[in-house]
Formats: sequence, structure tokens, C-alpha cells
Amino acid sequence: MTDGSDDGDGAGEAGRRRELTASLAVPEMDCPSCAGKVDNALGRLDGVTDAALNPTAGTATVTYDPEVADEAAVIAAIEGAGYEVTEGRTGGSEDADGTEAGGDGAGAGGVAVAPPAEVWTSARAKKTWVGAGLVTLGLLFEFVLTGRNTAVASVLGAPLTLADALFIGAVAASGVPVIRGGFYSARNRSLDIDLLMGTAIIAATGIGYFVEAATLAVLFSIAELLEDYAMDRARDSLRELMELSPDEATVKRDGDEATVPADDVAVGEVVVVRPGEKIPLDGTVVEGESAVDESPITGESVPVDKAPGDEAFAGAINEEGYLEIEVTSTAGDSTLARIIELVQGAQAEKTETERFVDRFAGYYTPVVVVLAILTAAVPPLVIADPIAVEIAGYGVTFAADWGTWFVRGLTLLVIACPCAFVISTPVSVVSGVTSAARNGVLVKGGNHLEAMGDVDAVALDKTGTLTEGRLTVTDLLPLGDADETALLRRAAALERRSEHPIATAILDRAERAGTTDLPEPTGFESLTGKGIRAEIDGETYYAGKPALFEELGFDLSRARAETDGGVVTGDDEVGAAAEGDGSPGAFGEGALAALEREGKTVVLVGTATELTGAVAVADEVRRDSARAVERLQALGVERVVMLTGDNEGTARAIAEQVGVDEYRADLLPEEKVAAVESLQAEYGEVAMVGDGINDAPALATAEVGIAMGAAGTDTALETADIALMGDDVAKLPYLYALSHTANGVIRQNIWASLGVKFLLALGVPLGLVSVAVAVVVGDMGMSLGVTGNAMRLSGIEPESFE
Repeated sequence: MTDGSDDGDGAGEAGRRRELTASLAVPEMDCPSCAGKVDNALGRLDGVTDAALNPTAGTATVTYDPEVADEAAVIAAIEGAGYEVTEGRTGGSEDADGTEAGGDGAGAGGVAVAPPAEVWTSARAKKTWVGAGLVTLGLLFEFVLTGRNTAVASVLGAPLTLADALFIGAVAASGVPVIRGGFYSARNRSLDIDLLMGTAIIAATGIGYFVEAATLAVLFSIAELLEDYAMDRARDSLRELMELSPDEATVKRDGDEATVPADDVAVGEVVVVRPGEKIPLDGTVVEGESAVDESPITGESVPVDKAPGDEAFAGAINEEGYLEIEVTSTAGDSTLARIIELVQGAQAEKTETERFVDRFAGYYTPVVVVLAILTAAVPPLVIADPIAVEIAGYGVTFAADWGTWFVRGLTLLVIACPCAFVISTPVSVVSGVTSAARNGVLVKGGNHLEAMGDVDAVALDKTGTLTEGRLTVTDLLPLGDADETALLRRAAALERRSEHPIATAILDRAERAGTTDLPEPTGFESLTGKGIRAEIDGETYYAGKPALFEELGFDLSRARAETDGGVVTGDDEVGAAAEGDGSPGAFGEGALAALEREGKTVVLVGTATELTGAVAVADEVRRDSARAVERLQALGVERVVMLTGDNEGTARAIAEQVGVDEYRADLLPEEKVAAVESLQAEYGEVAMVGDGINDAPALATAEVGIAMGAAGTDTALETADIALMGDDVAKLPYLYALSHTANGVIRQNIWASLGVKFLLALGVPLGLVSVAVAVVVGDMGMSLGVTGNAMRLSGIEPESFE
């Protein structure tokens, strides 16, 4: 046995081992079977420790030991699987001991999505067009200009006509890339469409079925080009995210302005952003004022006014003024960069539906291949003479010759490809997730997108979700000779020394009202749990709860009495003021009770003998909360519930305003968890929406946890399943509608793909489906169909509640 020092040395040796990560663009890797071939090829390369393949983005991220392999070997392995690498970057990863290993190449930045492809002018496209022209000429000589279709050569004693030569030329032009792909598939032990089509083309050509071989080669090549084009368009949504942040920034250095790459700007430097320019990095405004369009980050269409001290996000657009922004995070750590990174991760993570489809495809393809072989071999052996039958009014002949059944077996091989329903889920997830990101909703995985569309109940935290999360003065009720200005002036003067949130709300209201000449209070004293006391202009004033003034001897029973729900009218107040009455009775019957019933906190202001008036303070309901709740209910959410730690009265008042189905008040964080669990037991899947740390346990307990106002908040971005980047509760109905629609699109794609292939497979033995129909409908048509259907998700926009 070795001693402990040896073990330590061994651990140190392992700890010093360095790994590099190559981030590569592989545009042609656009389906799960393609990724499978690349994965098999990389798995055979010594030194590769991890490979993350993302066919929907067309990227491969490969981690390897530089002492065993290098980037060139990684690229060679991928291209050995039949896929060209068009772009790449290599950076260092951390050593096992936690230190940063320097990398060569571009550093930490990676390839987020494959660059746009020139699909229609590529080498593959040119070969396809040549093949298509040769097939067209061949068909012309074969079926129209038959008199000129003369023999031009002889192969093994069999004549080769001009049409045959043209068909063979078409196979050579359009079919060789397919056969080459099939060779790579065979070498990587992947039973995919390339192997099936390559085998079919070789077999058909080998036994003299030149028309079928050429038609299959050309049509399949056209199908591949169309699918490449459709996938490239699907990747456009990812590229749009990448283009939101500018590559360059104007930095103030040594008194001068310099334009440098955004990646080279350090934290603490000041960048200059002029009208019409994009903000290059996250930071804090240090000079200038402007309206900034933050819709790329938060999805909020209304520009946000920025002034010194305000936070600014990379990718936002400066609309009007000149801004200087002190950088608070590097390009790779900005809010936008994290959004892009999380969107990439959302695509890479397979949903439950994707895993099911992959498992199904693993059985489907081998079964249909076996059926194709049996179709080609068995009928000619058991059918001695042609059999004519009538099926559903159609005459069908079961031929006895080998050639007919070989072509039918060939057709089944085409149908055996599961491409359409394998890509049906990932393209839908990409479309849905990127559409959400563009509208200020960050979905951190396709599984969360699916789950949100299936929720039965939505639980909403009150403070900061349904309400603004900050106290605001809502009502001013002056008494006696005082007017609103005098009442606000006295209240603000008293609260100048207080740090209570109510004091902040009153001072904010005074500032907005232009009440600036506030007297300086003296002898300030905080009356714990009741209010405050201070001297103003030589007289002692109080501000606090009604209970404080009751202790001072005021009779508030009439003002606090519960009525039939009415409140004192303006006429009542004017009448009281006209009488010069500063007594409690001047409030009017039930006036204070009505305010409290609305969930407002009442602060009375006055001396020990006379009231100046009352100030009502409340956490205001967001303007879109009621409409959002109504839309959720209309969209099919069975139960919308408000959870809050506030008291029963406030909770009831807010619940009535926003229209939730029920509310639960006085909840501690652990009691919110219990509330979510009870909703799960009663209704099924639950989505929890919150904004605070105290909501984290409930967010984790729900099937879907949704964080409000996550822009610039690291914790929310990292912990939530879904993050609403802005404080916009109106995005909830959009999120549910998008997720629900995405689930429907996925189901449509899967069942349509399977249904079409099943019908085609039934028609093959009956001679009702040709090779051309199998390619055009079963492969090309369905692949384009599911992609186009998925792209509909990008057109879903948040509903405006204006």
C-alpha cells in the first residue's frame, strides 16, 4: 500500500492537468442522428473528455486533454463523420485545483450558433441542380423522345441507352454526396437516413433500376437542401439574440475616446453611448439622461428614463440623450450574455417528449428496415402469378416479379427514416424558447416550456408580483383649515428623520408634489410600534397609527366603524373642512374603516388636541394584475391563487381588486410551500410566481418556478425555471399561451409525422406509393411541414393590456 504522501502527490499531479474546450460551428449537423454520428466519432478519439452537441444550433463544444489531442484532431474527427466545421474557438478550462488554465485561440467566448449557410449556392446545391437537369433530360428521352433514345454503350452484354447514361450521370452528380454520407454513417454504426438512402441508391443502380436510382438521388438531395434551409431559418432567432449586443464600445481612456472590441472593456471603465446606439455592456449611468429602449432585455416596449445612478443593460438602445456608463460586468458576464447562455442550455436539454421520441425512433427505424427487406424478398417467393384484387373500390395487383417488389422495398427504406418526428420537438423548443427570450421571458429548458403549458393552477406571491412592491401614498384626507398641501407638508416634515418605508412613501409624494420647504423637526422621537413625535414650529406633532391618537384621547370610533361598504364622499369632507373642524368626527362615518378595508395603512397627523388629517399608504396593485389574472382564467388555468405573508384584511382587499379565485394570508415561507403542495394535491401541476428570496422554497416546490423582475439579478437568473426579465405581470398570460401552443404544436408534429408515414407504409405493398412520393411527402414534405409548424411559435406576441 502506498503512503499518504504518495497519494497527495498523485492528487496534485491530477490537479495540475489542464483541459481545453473547443467551441465549433457544424452547420450540417442539424438532426439528432447527425449528432449521434459526431458523438460516436468523437468517442473514438483519445483525449476527448466531454462533448456537448447541439444540432438545433449547429454547434459542438468539445473538451479535451491537450497533451493527448488538439483542436485539429477534434475537427478531423467531426469531419470524418461527414460534417464540415466552418468556425471554431478554443479556450482554457479550469484545472482540477480550481485555477484558470489559459487557452489558446479566442478565449472564453464560444460559438453560440452556426453562421448563416449559403444553402442554394453551396457545392451540394450545384451538384443537385446538375443531377436534376440530367434526370429531366433522361425522362425526356425515356418517355417522350423514345425514337432518339438509342444505345450508346454496352455493359456486361446489356445495352445502355442515352437515357440510362443520363440517369447514371444524375446519380453520380446528386447521389455521390448521399452515398458518401451513408458511408460515414456505416462507419459510425448509425442507422440513419444517409445510410438508408445511400444503400437504396447503390442497390437500385446495381441492378439496373436507373430511373428509380436517379429520381431518389435528386429528390433526396433537394429534400436535404430544403431541410437545411428550414433549419437555417430556425437558427435565425438565435442569431438575432447574438446580434443584440454590439461588438464594439466607445471607451473613455486617458481623457480621449477610443473604439475597442466590447470584450476588451474592463469593469470600472466608462463607455460612451450616443443617441441611437446600443449599450455595449451592463453598467451604471454616471453622466447624462436619456430614454432607453430595454425591450431586448425585459420585453417592455415603453422606453425607460435613465439618469445618473440608474442601471443600464447591454443590448438596450439609447434613444435620445448622451450617456456615460460605468461598466459593472464584462461582455461575457452581462445580463444579455447570461440570457444567451441560458437559451443555449435550454435547447441542449432534452424534454420528456424528445426522450420518448428518441426511444421510439430507436425501435421504429430497424423495424421498418426489416419490413423493407421482407417486402423486397418474400412476395416474389410466395406469389407465383399476379393477383388482382379490389380494395375500397380500387383495383390493386400484387405482382409476382422481383423487380416490382424490389422497388417497393426500396420505397419502404425511404419511409423508414424518422427525421420528421425526431426533429418535431427540438425545432418547436428552439422556436418557443427564443421567441420568449425576445419578449423578455427567459425559459431555461424545453421541459419547463412543456410543463408551463400543462399547469392546472398558478400561485402568485402578492408583494412585488401582483403589487408594485413599494409603498405609495394613495389618499390625503385633510381636516379643519388644512388642505392637502398643508397636510403633506406636516407629514413629510415629521417623517424626515424616520427610515420606515411609510416615511419614504410620504417623502416621495411630497417631492413629486413640489413640497420642498419642509420645516426642520426637533426633539424627534420614535414611538415603537405606534408612530413618531417631533416639534415643528414650536408645537409638538404626532404621526402614527389610529391607536396612537386613541391613546392621546381622540374618539375615532365613528371614523373606524364598519359601514355597508361606502366611504365618505368628497362633499362630506368639504363640509367638514368648511366647519373648521379638526375633530375625529370630521372624517365622516366609516372613512378610516373604508381605507383599511381596501388594504391601506392609515397614518394620522396632528397635535395632542387637534387632527390635521390622515394619510393613506398602500403597496399599489400593478395596473395589469387584474387583467393578467382574468386572461389566465380565460386561457384555461383552473385555479389562480394569491399567497402572501400580509394580514387577512390587506390580502382580502388585494384579492378582490385583482380577481384571484382564492387567497391565503399570514403565510411564512414554509407555509407557502405547504400551500403549493396542497394546490398540487387538489388541482395537479402548479406554477409559482414570486420575486423575493422568501419565495424560493415555494418556487422550488412547484412544477414551474417563475421569478419576477430578473433583469440584472444573478440569483433569480440562476435559480428560477422561468424568469420574467421585467416587472411585468402581463407576461404571464403570454407565457402560458406560448407554452400551451408549443405543446399543441409538438403533438401535431409528432402525430402528423407518424400518421403520414404509417399511411405511406400501408400503401407501399399495394403499389400506391412510389419512391418519388415517399421522398417528397414522407421525408421532405413532413420535415418541412414540422419545421414550418414550429416556426409559428415565433409569431406569438404578448397581449397589450392598454
